[in-house]
Amino acid sequence: MSMLQLEIPTRGQGLYEFTEAARDFLRDTGTIDGVMTVFVRHTSCSLLIQENADPSVQRDLKAFFRRLVPATTDPAMDYITHRDEGPDDMPAHIKAALLPVSLSIPYSDGRLMLGTWQGIYLFEHRDSPHRRSVVLHV
Repeated sequence: MSMLQLEIPTRGQGLYEFTEAARDFLRDTGTIDGVMTVFVRHTSCSLLIQENADPSVQRDLKAFFRRLVPATTDPAMDYITHRDEGPDDMPAHIKAALLPVSLSIPYSDGRLMLGTWQGIYLFEHRDSPHRRSVVLHV
């Protein structure tokens, strides 16, 4: 078994692809068949496998989740009590509760079994930049 902890810098809300880093890690392990587990070690971001060909998909996802769970400055969010870390904090926790924080990706013949247009993303839910820790394990 092998493990790698990636540090992914973010610039605020959005999707950050790290498919190539996962492929490089798998290649370096030399393993042929199995499952890669991907886990994010934070409570205000999540992981997705999503289309990596058309950037409008990422923009639309970001816009959808911003509408689904707006900042606590939005009157619709006046019931929220956790506000200590800013108006984006509790909405980020809610988004992370709705989306996966771990993924299982099969691999065969030393290659991730992702589809043609699939990429692995960290979905940052906070407005400010962060350094996110993602663990890869095979």
